[in-house]
Amino acid sequence: MTPSNPPLDQDLISRHNAPRRCALEDDYGALSRSLSRRGVAIDAIKAQAAALELATPSWGTGVGGTRFARFALPGEPTNLDEKLDDCAVIQQLCRVTPRVSLHFPWDKVPDPHAARSRAEARGIGFDAVNSNTFQDQPDQSHSYRFGSLSHTSAAVRAQAVAHNHECIALGQALGSKALTVWVGDGTNFPGQQSLSDSLDRYLESAKAIYARIPSDWRMFIEHKLYEPAFYSTVVSDWGTSLAVAKELGDKAKCLVDLGHHAPNVNIEQIVSRLHAFGKLGGFHFNDSKYGDDDLDAGSINPHQLFLVFNELIVAAHDKRHEFNPAYMIDQSHNITDPIESLLSSAEAIGVAHAKALMVDRRALTEYQRSNDVLMSFRTLRDAYGLDARPIVAMARFEAGGAIDPIAAFRETGWRRSKAASRKSTGRSAGIV
Repeated sequence: MTPSNPPLDQDLISRHNAPRRCALEDDYGALSRSLSRRGVAIDAIKAQAAALELATPSWGTGVGGTRFARFALPGEPTNLDEKLDDCAVIQQLCRVTPRVSLHFPWDKVPDPHAARSRAEARGIGFDAVNSNTFQDQPDQSHSYRFGSLSHTSAAVRAQAVAHNHECIALGQALGSKALTVWVGDGTNFPGQQSLSDSLDRYLESAKAIYARIPSDWRMFIEHKLYEPAFYSTVVSDWGTSLAVAKELGDKAKCLVDLGHHAPNVNIEQIVSRLHAFGKLGGFHFNDSKYGDDDLDAGSINPHQLFLVFNELIVAAHDKRHEFNPAYMIDQSHNITDPIESLLSSAEAIGVAHAKALMVDRRALTEYQRSNDVLMSFRTLRDAYGLDARPIVAMARFEAGGAIDPIAAFRETGWRRSKAASRKSTGRSAGIV
């Protein structure tokens, strides 16, 4: 999408790139020669790397918080238009984030058609819309304190379903093609609710939402191991998500958030299984160390990110099922500049993707068939050990982006400028 009103002067990016171009071409050439000796054409990898598309989360452009405090950042966005400006900056610099995922009612505006036009003028469109039934809003009639789609009260469930229907209507006006449904429903004490009845109620509500999904849309079912329900969560794992998606129908798919798993879970195997069942719908990219599921993508376990993309490449070549996953970054930025973290994550995701593209598939298949365990492993490790950053940077540069997006962002003075023109978001005490 060509922007008619881009947030940054393209000349700023050109001036940033000029002194870095020779070094990039040198690094790219060295990698090209190395790959050529392996029989790999670097330009083919670059073309696929350039085709990667990630959605940015509107909520990720602002500062998140911890249970104890939220530390406001001068110049962070305070409304949808300011969020779109920041997302457009990210896209202009990295060139792989052409769409934004909105969250309602946080991002609800009176005229979604006008919001779509304003986004297109900035060079961005809209990805999946997200419903929010894990917070009470000032104007709602019933509380979600004890659940939403699985609540014991039919009136609360109806309210939650109606909100999802509204999200679909807003998404249609914005040009979106998917609805992501995540609920924090569950229990904090044994015996609090019937575990089987709560799932039955959730399914009944989900079916009412699914009935409104347009024919060319998808409905993403997102699971989460725990939080805010710490004893049991209604949709807590990929098996429950898969069962729900199969129960609903063809348009229902499973969404995998990389942070929503128990420690050491084999996420790449989950990717393979969901594709095998034809229910792999999409990803929320982030990272996790202990219990936080919103750390910057690739910041803790970049090898796992590579292995996930390795399975995605395998799935892309498997013709049993359609392969069209939606990719989105889903992070909370507490002590970093959100734009810089999103640019860093886009880079990490792109690098993991490019490394997976460089795996010698023919050799790997032969080693696997002959049960050569060590060489199978080393074939993956050889690709992971390659420095794919020149490929990602060259693809970005050729698309008009910045060779070093974070350095370019700092050179623009964007945050300093917005700190002077945007309202302060103020302090927050957290939730403890």
